Amino acid sequence: MNGLERIGKFVGGTFSIWVLLFACLGFFFPAAFIGLKGYIQLFLGIVMFGMGLTLSSADFREVFRRPVDVAIGVVGHYLIMPFLAYVLALVLQLPPDIAVGVILVGCCPSGTASNVMTLLSKGDVALGVSIASVSTLIAPLATPAMISLLAGRWMNIDAKSLIMDILIVVIVPIVLGVIVKSLFRKQADASVKALPLVSTLAIVLIVAIVVAGSKGKILETGPIIFAVVILHNGIGFLLGYWFAKLFGMNLSKRKAVTLETGMQNSGLGAALAAAHFNPIAAVPSAIFSVWHNISGSLLATWFSRREEKNSTGGSN
Repeated sequence: MNGLERIGKFVGGTFSIWVLLFACLGFFFPAAFIGLKGYIQLFLGIVMFGMGLTLSSADFREVFRRPVDVAIGVVGHYLIMPFLAYVLALVLQLPPDIAVGVILVGCCPSGTASNVMTLLSKGDVALGVSIASVSTLIAPLATPAMISLLAGRWMNIDAKSLIMDILIVVIVPIVLGVIVKSLFRKQADASVKALPLVSTLAIVLIVAIVVAGSKGKILETGPIIFAVVILHNGIGFLLGYWFAKLFGMNLSKRKAVTLETGMQNSGLGAALAAAHFNPIAAVPSAIFSVWHNISGSLLATWFSRREEKNSTGGSN
């Protein structure tokens, strides 16, 4: 397991490179991945099962110990990214499928990558993990509700179907992971060492499949999708930071809220888009998966060099 753990750490530490590599493979060799389209939800379920294996009571104790901080992060996440996506779609006059795809990824919960970036940024990791956990657990209601509210301008949204899909590919695997961990703690703790490798493989395959299935549309609309994804992510980071600062959070907390706001579970976005909308609607999620890991790494590096000027300011 030591060898597998080392490989997992290496792959997890170079995640952005692997996502970019598989996106390119999907684009240049689409035939190798198109046949796997039916497995997107399975791959995402594997990632969520792994998340369940890593959850502990400490993650939820933090919610009750600092409910205000966690609530600020979760509310900020579900307000800033969805409404920012809506505004960008209007201002840039995006085609309907792309507009829905951008709003969809904006309405997704935080992803596990944001926790890694919070750690690298020397931010409040416990707060980041709690925000990601809560935003994921309420996603079956929050994500369909926000999509229905904001994307209905462009097309009809089947909220009930979205709720069922999120329950199946997110909540059920997480619950199974928690159950397995409670029943087989020793084996679960050992398997967690391989999670970075397994999760990375599942996510990069989702990206490759989406890119492969939308190659023609990417060639046609690629520049505008790249532009809106970069704007969405960058402005999301900025607004997340200001939102946390508005509530008097110290720098460590602001780092966590910023990264949890601007980074999405883009794998979920791709899975939902592929299942419910035109394939091009999944492309913003695929590109977001590549870009937010690059931008998140850069921001985390910059954050890590900033010292807390007032370590007691805004602490509860």
